[in-house]
Amino acid sequence: MKWLLFVLAFLALQAPAWCLDREAFTFTNYNLDVRIEPDQQRLGVRGKITLRNDSDSPQKNICLQVSSSLNWKSIRSGDKPVEFISQPYTSDIDHTGGLSEAIVTLPQAVPPDGTATLEVGYEGIVPLDATRLASLGMKKKIAEHADWDEIGKSFSAMRGIGYVTWYPVATEAADLSQGNNVFETIARWKRREEHAILEIKVHFLRDNSEELPTLLCSGRETNQIGEEADGAHLLSADCSFSPIGLGVPSLAIGKYSALERQGIAIYYLPEHKSAAENYALAAELVSPFVTDWFGTMREKAQVIELADAEASPFESGHILFTSLTTNDSTKYELAAVHQLTHAAFPSERPWIYEGLAHFAQAADVETKSGRQAALDFMGPHRAAIAIAEKAVTENHDSNRAAAESLINTATEEFYRSKAMYAWWMLRDIIGEKALKRSLAGYDPDQDKDPSYMPRLIEAQTSRDLEWFFDDWVYRDHGLPDFRVESAYPRKLVGGGYMVTVTVENLGNVGAEVPLLLRMRSGEVRKRLEVHAKSKASIRIEASSTPEEITINDGSVPESDMSNNSYKIVLPAS
Repeated sequence: MKWLLFVLAFLALQAPAWCLDREAFTFTNYNLDVRIEPDQQRLGVRGKITLRNDSDSPQKNICLQVSSSLNWKSIRSGDKPVEFISQPYTSDIDHTGGLSEAIVTLPQAVPPDGTATLEVGYEGIVPLDATRLASLGMKKKIAEHADWDEIGKSFSAMRGIGYVTWYPVATEAADLSQGNNVFETIARWKRREEHAILEIKVHFLRDNSEELPTLLCSGRETNQIGEEADGAHLLSADCSFSPIGLGVPSLAIGKYSALERQGIAIYYLPEHKSAAENYALAAELVSPFVTDWFGTMREKAQVIELADAEASPFESGHILFTSLTTNDSTKYELAAVHQLTHAAFPSERPWIYEGLAHFAQAADVETKSGRQAALDFMGPHRAAIAIAEKAVTENHDSNRAAAESLINTATEEFYRSKAMYAWWMLRDIIGEKALKRSLAGYDPDQDKDPSYMPRLIEAQTSRDLEWFFDDWVYRDHGLPDFRVESAYPRKLVGGGYMVTVTVENLGNVGAEVPLLLRMRSGEVRKRLEVHAKSKASIRIEASSTPEEITINDGSVPESDMSNNSYKIVLPAS
């Protein structure tokens, strides 16, 4: 009988975990005191969090998750301890491949739109850990270059959700082996939390014999103070992410030197001064290009060096975390264009903010090396978009079409890569001068609704672009799929041919697409607007024998580009 009572009691405690809605609450405010002790790789966090019930029903249980290398110590509500169950939870949103999850039972249920404020405490270690990537078969060293986050004795760096869950979150389990599952889970979280405010006070404690390092964060860092306390050095700084946006709150602590230039600040480790100077020179060289397109810098771009020479670069807003161990000027110029564009053109809309920064990179490549080089640079982005769109198509409905639109999406392949193509196509459609005038009129403080930027663009052209914005910006209908249905050549009396080309768009998205007519000697380029599920025709005059029509030079992302060429057969004499 006692055994049965024990089992029933255990099941009663576990019941909340079985029926828990882990994504019922949105975290609206964090106020955290973060203590870092590098000698022990230790992280200790205390503070308050505020959550809002965004579900349709009252909720008495709240889920809180941090990295599996951290342990929950206390959770209080209204100065009183609350009941909670702490358990491991497998999820690849953390580099360890797992989370430490606290399921909190509140004194009373929180109604829909109601809020709850909790005082939390958790602590543990943050070592270098590539468990989740190694479990997929990736070699350990390669995995560590991707998951480089750790608190170390000489250098520390931590990214947030998706890397190290050092601040509380709440998501359903995510698995890297299940296609885009992890990225979709993180994107869903970012979309919910982009308006949240994260305020942290960081305390960095180390032995008195060690010189104090510099603490840097991807938010607004202020009040950095160094002092001696109890025979040790204590470095304190305030860091604010207000709001968090779609970036990932990140920290870096190292013995940095700073190199300041107009529009950019580079924080480098002393042994890499020459590489930092080369990066500064690259930024100086591309600055006129960025200014011509986007105006003067409104804030300083920042580069923060990572200690791992082979670490994968990581961007959060106008801040780039990267190694500085190469003298590759092309690599530095591309990175600088991206960061300076962010500094010159702020926007809370990711498709504008990130899309323009990627577009600027491609446009800079075009300026230096020509259009084909730019299209080659954009090629990997085109492939990534096609993969992402295929995943969306498998679960496509009207709600998903709106959620994954450029104005709403939190999917990186869309608000970075697809948006880059949208800006490129707009430039091809309305011209470079008109697009620059549109961007010059943009005021981020006036951008109150999704149609603000499209209205600025349409004001600079006499063309009707409503179809373009509906297909590419306001909705996600997938990608176009062009094919040349026919090409009929007719010999002209005065010599040469008139070729009538009909193009069919099998996709649900329209575009103005370039056509290339190859002749025995030379070629002719034209553009043709082909709407979704439609056909359009154009006549092209050829001065010599026409041989082949190719539609789309790679400037428009498509679901299938294998059917874009058509061999022209001359009629019998």
